[in-house]
Formats: sequence, C-alpha cells, structure tokens
Amino acid sequence: MSLSNPEYSESKILRPINIHPHAHDAKGNLSRLTLAAIGVVFGDIGTSPLYALKECFSPEHGIPFSAEAVFGVISMVFWAFLIVVSLKYVLFVMRANNNGEGGILALMALALRTVPSGSKRAMIIIMLGVFGACMFYGDAVITPAISVLSAVEGIEVVSKDFTKYVIPITLVILVALFILQRKGTSVVGTLFGPIMVLWFLMLALMGGHNILLNPQILEAVNPMHAVRFLQLHSLHAFIVLGAVFLVLTGAEALYADMGHFGIKPIRYAWFFITMPCLLLNYFGQGAMLLNNPSAIENPFFLMVPENFTLTLVVFATLATVIASQAVISGAYSMTSQAILLGFVPRMHITYTSDKEVGQIYVPLINWFLLLVVIAVVIAFKSSANLAAAYGIAVTTTMVITTILAAIVMSVVWKWNPLFIFLVIGAFLVVDFAFLAANLLKVAEGGWFPLLIGAFSFLLLMTWYQGRMILRKKAIAEGIPLESFVASLVAHPPHRVEGTAVFLTAHVDYVPVAMLHNLKHNRVLHERVIFLKISVWDVPYVEDAERLTIKDMGGNMFLVRAMYGFKETADVIEILNMLDVQFQIHCDLMDTSFFLARDTVIPSDIPGMAIWREKLFAWMYQNAAKPSDFFQIPTNRVVELGAKIEI
Repeated sequence: MSLSNPEYSESKILRPINIHPHAHDAKGNLSRLTLAAIGVVFGDIGTSPLYALKECFSPEHGIPFSAEAVFGVISMVFWAFLIVVSLKYVLFVMRANNNGEGGILALMALALRTVPSGSKRAMIIIMLGVFGACMFYGDAVITPAISVLSAVEGIEVVSKDFTKYVIPITLVILVALFILQRKGTSVVGTLFGPIMVLWFLMLALMGGHNILLNPQILEAVNPMHAVRFLQLHSLHAFIVLGAVFLVLTGAEALYADMGHFGIKPIRYAWFFITMPCLLLNYFGQGAMLLNNPSAIENPFFLMVPENFTLTLVVFATLATVIASQAVISGAYSMTSQAILLGFVPRMHITYTSDKEVGQIYVPLINWFLLLVVIAVVIAFKSSANLAAAYGIAVTTTMVITTILAAIVMSVVWKWNPLFIFLVIGAFLVVDFAFLAANLLKVAEGGWFPLLIGAFSFLLLMTWYQGRMILRKKAIAEGIPLESFVASLVAHPPHRVEGTAVFLTAHVDYVPVAMLHNLKHNRVLHERVIFLKISVWDVPYVEDAERLTIKDMGGNMFLVRAMYGFKETADVIEILNMLDVQFQIHCDLMDTSFFLARDTVIPSDIPGMAIWREKLFAWMYQNAAKPSDFFQIPTNRVVELGAKIEI
C-alpha cells in the first residue's frame, strides 16, 4: 500500500476503508460458550428466586394470602418470562446488535447511524441512550447489595438469633468482593460457569421436589389465572406487578453481554437451562405455599429441610457474589465504552488479563460503587426494603431499549411500519405497565436509583456538551492544516533531528501544541506526524484497516488511527503499525509526543449555564492525562497548554 497512491485523498482520511462486521463475533465451541454465558450473563436473573416471590406477598401490598393469589402471581411470573425475556430480548432485541455487540450504548450508536449529526432527533436518541446507561449505575449499586443481603438473610431461617449478624457478614463479603476486583477475574471466571450450572440444577431440584408434592400449581401456566388475579385485586394487584418484575432483573444482561458470547450460546443457555430451572423453582415455591402458607416468611430457604439450610445459604452467597461480579464488571465495561464515545472524562483503566480485552478494572468506579453499596446496605438494612428500589432502574432501561430498538427497526432495517407498531406496541404496553407499577415505590426507596441515574446523566451530558463547545470553538478559531503545512514547506523553520508526533482532535486544523512549539521553540523536527485517534460507532476495527495516512509534503504526515468503542488506543502500537504497513520507522528514543494541556475557564460566553461550565472545567482538569490514557511513555511527552474560555 503506497503512500503515493492517489486513492488516499482527504476523504479516505475521514473514515475507515472497511469494517468487518463479524470479525470479532464470539468464536469457540458452542457448549463451552454456553457454559461461560451461564456463569456471566445469567447470574443476576438466576439469584432473583432468593427474594422475588417473598416480595410479591409482602404484607405491605395488602393482598390477602390465598390459593387464587398464588396461582395469579405464578402465572404472571411465567408470562413475564415468556413475553419480556424470551420474545422481546432473546428473539427480537438481540437482533439489533451493533456488529455483534449489544447493550444500550451500542444500540444508541446503531440508532444514530442514519440520523443527521447535530440534529434534534440525534440529540433525543443520545439523551435516551445516555439516561438508560446512567440507570445501569443504579442497578450496579443495588444488585450486589440486594443479592448478597438476601442470601445471608437465609441464616435467619436457622435461628432468629443470627439476625444481628446479617448486615456485618454482608458488608464483609461486599468489601472483600470489591477489594479483589483489582486482581481481575481471569482465574475466578473459569469457575463461574460450572458453579452457576450447579446453582441452576439446585433450583430445579428444589422446585421439582415441591411440584411433585402439589402438581396442581402447574395450572398457573394458564394466563387466565393472572387475568382473574388482576381483575379481583385491581390496584393492589397492580402494585404486586412491581414485585413480579423482580424475577426479570438481569434480563438486560442477555443483551449487554451478547458481544462476549454470541447470540446462539445465550439463546441456548436461556431456553434449555436457565429458563426451565428458574420456572421450576418459582412453580415449586408456589406449590410449597399452597401446602404451607406460613412459608411466605422466606419461601426460598424453607424449600429445603432445616439440615440443609446453612449449605444452601453458603451456595446462595457464592451465586450472589458471581451475580454481583458480573454487574460490577459490566459497570467497568460501560464506563470504558462511554469514555471512548465521548460521554465520560478519561479515567485510569487497568487491564487484568493479557488475553481477554474485556477484562478491565476502573479504580475510580470500583471505589465509588463500594462506598455507595455500603451506604445502601446500612441505610436499607434488608432485602425487602431494597426490593422497592430495585425495579425502577431496570424498568427504565428496558423501556428505553424498546424505544431505541423501534428506531433501529424503522430507520436502519426499514421494516414494515405496521409490523413495528404491533410488535413494539405490545412490548411497550408490558414495559410501561412494569414501569408504572415500580414508580409507585418511589417514596419507599425507588428515589435512590433515580437519584443516581439523574446525577450520572447530569455529569455525562455536561461532559458531552462541554466537549462539543470546545470542538466548535477550536474549529471556529482553527488554522487550516493544508495551507499551514504548505507555508512551512515553502518557508521552513530550523529543523532538528527526530520525530515529532502531535496528537490532534481535528484532521483539518493545526494542533494547538504545534503552534505553541513553533512560537516558543522556533524549530521543526525532521519528521512530523499529525496523529488523530478516532473512535467509531462499531465495537472493533481490523488491524489491517486501522490506519489511514496522507503525505502532506516536507516529510510531514497526517495519520488517522481508527478504534472501535470496545478497543483501547495504544500509541506505541500505532507507531509499530506505521513501520510495518508504511515503512515509516520511528525510533521511540528519538520521538517526542506533543500534547495540548489546556485550562478551561468558565465565562459569560453563550454555551451552558455557568454552574455547568464550572462543573465541566473541574471534570476537564481532573480527567486522566492523554499520555496515560493512550499509553504514551511519560519521558517522551511534551505538554503545551493555554487557557480556553467557554
């Protein structure tokens, strides 16, 4: 590939040549991937039996316990699994993948593909996607707290004297879990699948045994039981719907983790292992309640003889730790994606595995989550209290996912509008019913995830809009690169040995760091590389097509390095690729990296509210340095800055 090739015009610099949509699809033995998916994807939804049915019959809902109520609730659980998880997520939403990647940010990027940049429609899609992602942070706080707390509460079944130890034991487990995050999950991760398979088999055995004692519960598959229950109890039954939704927590993970395992392993795991085992357990709990209504105090742990309770508590605790690990790792992954998509300031990220790109550790997010989780456990004190706060975060994300999926179906896939209306309309009716039921619990604790989501949304949108203001200002005040380089070639300053790499945010304008270097040092290196690192709305870009280059003349080159939002930019890797692909050899000990390190000054210039400008300035100054984020050797970095008013 020659530098003189005429096809490498400016237009080729502006976008990658080609991106292979399936190049990074999950590969491997189907059974192995299915096993791994069970360990990572289904941990959250797999631990819901610990508390979901108990919450459905909470005395606070005011529904008198009866056989009809048991049939009604179990019927709602069955049809919720069938409609929301099986039909909506597994069969429909998982089709809306961004080159194999799922999750709300990937879906947002896909929905933006055919929408004009900067338009009102694009901003609405961005705000929807960002708010849905922000609600995930609320989920990442509540999931570890409620899962571990509900498992440890099992010791109360053995003796009420153990009640005073529930919170201390829970806190010890959670603190240990977060401290161990920096060690990575590569070793422990190999155990997740087999352990969770055993857990699901235990759920099935516990449920199957109780169903054999009262097989009448199987009649609950008839949806008329759910309909009669809703008709008989009306408002109270609607409130119970918010508790029924707890059986679905973790459904979003099926979609979010699709890129790690692929669609087929997740579908196989759900239809052949996870869903059957969960339904057996819920039906088993219902059968036990028909025989022993007093077991509603803690139906899950009362399914086994007292001699096995402690063993079940230990195994349940292990399962909840795995479920918590999955959602914590998900928070790291989403933060990394948000950084690369421009919604979060650069942060220090540690890679805990040499083989798996997705295994990362974000210290700031880790310690923030730990502090908030500890506060949540101490404040709410029980899984029953936390259940009121749990559903809102997940239902909000589910509604947004459905709306974004409708946009993709319409503008990207161009499906029949009537078909989209019927399918999405049916899903939205169910989603909004669950959301409305959960909104009734705002005063009881639902305010908490809404507060976390709103605060996170404020931070992310402030950062995004602040960056857009800086970009517009840089373009308005920028000096065109082509004419500037032409003038340097015509009237060159004194040139010194070595290579200068100027990181730039705009391929069409002169980097500020270069202007400062010429102004103060009055020299130009014998080789100059203008490097623009771009993150595209795809998860991965092939190495062979990662770089585009343009010879500007005078031994000066404009290089653009393209990365997907699930990749990590590495400047040393880029230099090595320049050597291999374009025979531009840069000796690291003879190369200097020039970066702009500006200070943002809030002002009365039209932009954001002054308090948001101050917040953005604080975030800007405390973001990780580009040299750290792009893995540039610190002893080769030259930072040149200026003050910028916004």
